[in-house]
Amino acid sequence: QVQLVESGGGLVQTGGSLRLSCAASGLSFDNYAMAWFRRQAPGKEREFGVGISSSGLADYADSGKGRFTISRDNTKQTVYLQMNTLNAEDTAVYYCAANPGPSYRALEYNYWGQGTQVTVSS
Repeated sequence: QVQLVESGGGLVQTGGSLRLSCAASGLSFDNYAMAWFRRQAPGKEREFGVGISSSGLADYADSGKGRFTISRDNTKQTVYLQMNTLNAEDTAVYYCAANPGPSYRALEYNYWGQGTQVTVSS
């Protein structure tokens, strides 16, 4: 079955950096768009953060432009999210998602990881 496993979350101070990883298995990774969504509080909707198409084209929400970088390594079936200059508003559970095509809409993604907590302290 398809599994997406995130790692790399944790506690970081304002202005710091974190690198999230999402290891995929059970799917033809090369043919899937990948994305990172985040949920900033329980009960809030997951919001699109950044996505990368199967061909490597990246698309960023305004909140992450200039600070976040997504990349993928198809040989390792892993997608990465480098987050720099973090601030308190970046505190959230970050989820990795996979879909045959890129989309901003969480409802369109077939597969999800369990999430990894990122906490930015001031």
